Amino acid sequence: MMKQSFLMFLLLFSVILCKAQDLNKSELLEGTVSFLSSKNVYVKFTSTEKINKGDTLFMRQEGQLISALLVENKSSSSTVCTPIGNIKLVVNDRLFAQVFIPASKPVVKEETSQPARVNPRLEINNDPVVKPEEDDPLEEILFKEKIRGRISAASYNNFSGYNNATRMRYAFSLRAQHLNNSKLSVDSYVTFRHQLNDSINFADALKVYSLSAKYEFNRSTHLTFGRKINPKFSSMGAIDGLQFEKGFGNISLGFIAGTRPDFQDYGLNLNLLQFGAYASITSIDPSITSTTTLGLINQMNSGNTDRRFAYFQHSSNLAKNLNLFGSFELDLFENINEQVKNTAKLTNLYVSVRYRMSRKLRLSMSYDNRRNIIYYESYKNFIDQLIEDETRQGFRFGISHRATKYISWGVNTGFRFQKSSKNPSQNLNGHVSFSKVPFINARATLRANLLKTDFLNSKIFGLRLSKSIIRNKVDVEAYYRWVDYKYLVGDRVLDQNIAGANVSFRVQKNMSIHLFYEGVFDNSNKVYHRFNTRIIKRF
Repeated sequence: MMKQSFLMFLLLFSVILCKAQDLNKSELLEGTVSFLSSKNVYVKFTSTEKINKGDTLFMRQEGQLISALLVENKSSSSTVCTPIGNIKLVVNDRLFAQVFIPASKPVVKEETSQPARVNPRLEINNDPVVKPEEDDPLEEILFKEKIRGRISAASYNNFSGYNNATRMRYAFSLRAQHLNNSKLSVDSYVTFRHQLNDSINFADALKVYSLSAKYEFNRSTHLTFGRKINPKFSSMGAIDGLQFEKGFGNISLGFIAGTRPDFQDYGLNLNLLQFGAYASITSIDPSITSTTTLGLINQMNSGNTDRRFAYFQHSSNLAKNLNLFGSFELDLFENINEQVKNTAKLTNLYVSVRYRMSRKLRLSMSYDNRRNIIYYESYKNFIDQLIEDETRQGFRFGISHRATKYISWGVNTGFRFQKSSKNPSQNLNGHVSFSKVPFINARATLRANLLKTDFLNSKIFGLRLSKSIIRNKVDVEAYYRWVDYKYLVGDRVLDQNIAGANVSFRVQKNMSIHLFYEGVFDNSNKVYHRFNTRIIKRF
């Protein structure tokens, strides 16, 4: 009896086990990596119907499946995943999803006592129903139309005892990404300026800072035509012509071919040909955002090589609170007095490091050895331009700290020196800001700037107040600066008192009007007045 009971139990257990195996039958779905960003990995499948958020994707390594990705989101044919651990992947790598297939229920055919009657007038189509292929939502998100633009008109009026002038400036900027949800995008920033009562020189009045069209063949390949600054060649400035880039996982290869803007009026100059190629690598580690670019550029002037150089640029978050940016150029060609040399010379070096020690304390350091910047358009006053020119190059150190909820301060200092000991400078700049001044509920900032060069010693102290009169509607700002200039050549001393104010009105959701005044009063009894008005329309 015991033996028969044991056999019956064993038979029943086998049936249950087989049934359980049938209910938990699984299979592997194969997909491939289609795109990598700094944080996510996109994996393409024939269908993601059986894949759920939170599932794990596996990769095959030495004949075994190991966990590689975690599914965060999905569409009908793609998944958006985050890496597990320090897994390194590239485009076209194979990944697998383990999905379970429920047991199919047996089809029970009901027998009828009489055969069904068929209407001979009805045509029966036994072809399988084919549903139209649905668009991939991830593709729709990637190529979703987004348009931002701005139109502005402004007048700049300068009045003094010996000269009065009024300049008009009109600007148009447009950034239209994926027009009509397509792969085509356009970008433009154009200005037109002229002085009233003077003849207009269109070559000087019209400035095209950006005007380009971009076509994205897929997520990793695009072609740009027109005037555009390449973010991987940012210090080179605008490039007129073609820019092509193709991605292979976290590696991108590209080339440029075109011209440089004219040095005098920033117009199109076909004599300044340039061409080159570059390679860029981006980190796929979610904890580190890093992009490094290395390129080789050849620039010409009227058909002759004018400059040939290697370009390097790197930007990264080495740690959670540490940011690094660096770029330099290595000149490989020079032609002086018809003497051609192919020697390497380091030029245009710039390195910047920023470290956030805590939520309240930040440190920064930079070294700048780039050539002087050419401004084709600037509305800074003489003092601001002078300080910027004299302090841009050299070493700079800075610290900023939020002492309390409403008080913050910062100090930075810079040193410029050259091998020839010519034109050194020392600069110290500090500020204290109060985000909420008692009784008047305004923001206030106290600033001080000390500058010392071989030909000038200056001291500048200032106070700036700003307040919102009607929230998101009317804002006002007022400032005062005292300037003490002592020229070491000729012992000339210049004292200036500078006062200014501006008011901003938001007349509509996307339209605002700005009014500005600045008066300069010096010890020679000269007075300078600046009145600016500007209207801005955004869309």
